[in-house]
Amino acid sequence: MSTDSSTDSSTGESPVDAQTVWSAASGATTDPLVVLVHGAMDRSAGLLRLSRRLDTGFRVVRYDRRGYGRSSSVGPPWTVDANIADLRVLIERERHHGGGGPAVVFGHSFGGNVALGLADRHPDLVAAVVVYEMPMSWLDSWPNNSAGAAAMAAPDASDAAEAFIRRLVGDEAWDRLSPAKQELRRAEGQAMVAELADLRVTAPWTPARITLPVLALYGENGRPHHQAAMRAFPDLVANAQVSCVPAAGHAGPHSHAEAVGAAVTTFIAAHRGGD
Repeated sequence: MSTDSSTDSSTGESPVDAQTVWSAASGATTDPLVVLVHGAMDRSAGLLRLSRRLDTGFRVVRYDRRGYGRSSSVGPPWTVDANIADLRVLIERERHHGGGGPAVVFGHSFGGNVALGLADRHPDLVAAVVVYEMPMSWLDSWPNNSAGAAAMAAPDASDAAEAFIRRLVGDEAWDRLSPAKQELRRAEGQAMVAELADLRVTAPWTPARITLPVLALYGENGRPHHQAAMRAFPDLVANAQVSCVPAAGHAGPHSHAEAVGAAVTTFIAAHRGGD
């Protein structure tokens, strides 16, 4: 059973003073803490299946990032820095209530950069990081025909949100949404455009500063640039390993939650002695 909670970001760390993001937690407070961070144009619901495969052995927290879902009123700024600060406050609050140690942070797509950004700046809060097909769009080599790049070429933020979702799930899935739901998703475009533009400027984390264990996951059916980025992780980060999720694509944490959950559980078990 999940219990809803809010996070209070009024701890003085700019730029998220007095901001609140919605979160939900499941699992025993005495179990190791795992926090799930969703990607662009997603919500915490996209990681619910993964949460259900982890919360029998872990305290799992998922949340709607600023600008999305039940946190749609939070922001601006919709920047990587603001997202990292939100995550910091969420983990600090959860640890205060549960008394647990550092968290294992799982980041899907854009969420992977938030997770690694926190590990870089606040390593005391993080035991390990798992990233799934994380974009590295600040690189000159990153393709200009990715879903994010296509969205950024749209004439306005609402059209960008629609273009992004159509690219990821297909026109038929978008057209099945009610007009009201379509407008809600289009309204999230301002957060998406801002955070993706910010990510293109510079890397939000420094490889040499990431010393804790990292698992980079990609789907067997993922796009080539996502696969290549994840496979390169052991060359970037000293304590990193990489693994492929069979038959999965970019939505692997949702579509193949059992396999992703098993990879996360195995990874945590292998490194728990060093937490």
